[in-house]
This record gives sequence, C-alpha cells and structure tokens, in this order.
Amino acid sequence: MKILVILAHPDKKSFNHAIAETVVKTLRATGHQAVFHDLYKEEFPPVLPSVEIPQSAYLPPLISGHVSDLVSADGIIVVHPNWWGQPPAILKGWIDRVIRPGTAYEFNEGDSGEGVPNGLLKAGAAIVFTTSNTPQSREQAVFGDPLETIWKNCVFGLCGVDDLHRKNFGVIVTSTPEQRRKWLEEVENITNRYFP
Repeated sequence: MKILVILAHPDKKSFNHAIAETVVKTLRATGHQAVFHDLYKEEFPPVLPSVEIPQSAYLPPLISGHVSDLVSADGIIVVHPNWWGQPPAILKGWIDRVIRPGTAYEFNEGDSGEGVPNGLLKAGAAIVFTTSNTPQSREQAVFGDPLETIWKNCVFGLCGVDDLHRKNFGVIVTSTPEQRRKWLEEVENITNRYFP
C-alpha cells in the first residue's frame, strides 16, 4: 500500500520527528511504500494565493506533486504538535492548498458550495499523531479536544476517510526517555494495526 506521511514540526530533534521516523521505518519494514513529506524541511509555502482557489486552477509543481501524493494514497498519517488547539500554520496551509475541490472532495451537481461535500479520497484510513504539553484531563475539560474535531469532522470526514485514529502523546516537556521509548512502541503498534 502507498501511505502518505506528513510531518509538521520545525525542530529536527523533536519528538514529532521521532514519531515520523518510527512511522516511516515501520511502514517500510512491512512492505508499504511510505511517501514522506517533512513540510518544514521542504519549506512548504503555506499561503493559498487567490489564483489557486478555482478548481481548474494551474498549480505549481510542488503543490500538484503533493495533491498527486494525497489522491493516490491508500492511507494517510499526519504528525504534528498541538499549538493553540490547532495544527501549526504550515500544516494548515498544506490543508488549504492540497486538499482541493475536485480531487479530495466535490459538491453535488447544482450545489454552489453551501452543502455537504462528497469525499473523493481513496485512502481507507488515516492516523493523526499529535503531541502536547497540556495534560489530557485538562485538554478535555477546558478545550474539548479541538484537534479531534478538526481532523475527524472538518478534514478527513468530509473527504471520505471515515476510519480515523488520533493519538496524542503528552506531556512532552516533562516526559522521560523511557516514557518516550514506550510511546514510540505505541506508534509502531498503531501503525501496524491500521496498515498491517
């Protein structure tokens, strides 16, 4: 299977990078084709220019390459930190520019864009691994886990990927090497469970 892996963290020494490396290694060890994009390393341009909004717009090669990788993927894995209850801006820009009408979703004939789209992605499942420095109990009680809503309801659910698993690791800033090792084992197990 072809699995698209998207990483959005600027620090190469981050736990997010360790997660992504574990994901790619695990996928390749089981014979999958892991298509890996480190958005910061690639210096992905996140700002959506107005000329790219129309469905028929010409896309620069970098963007069309990402679109091609997305629509041909049998599965998707996204790795990012929780910043202010949202993905980093570079990843939000990737969503804006790559998850496009006509390729990731479409509206019914006669719908001007006000309805619920039909998902077009062929990916059977998606995993989103996130990290945070907020305890999970506080995240739920105070914020209501906005990342779950974003990825499940606002992105993948609308694009036809209904089988979504999101796993958050934290608190990162106070975690020990032993805790991180156990978390990476969990990453490997989740990856193997969804993409055996």
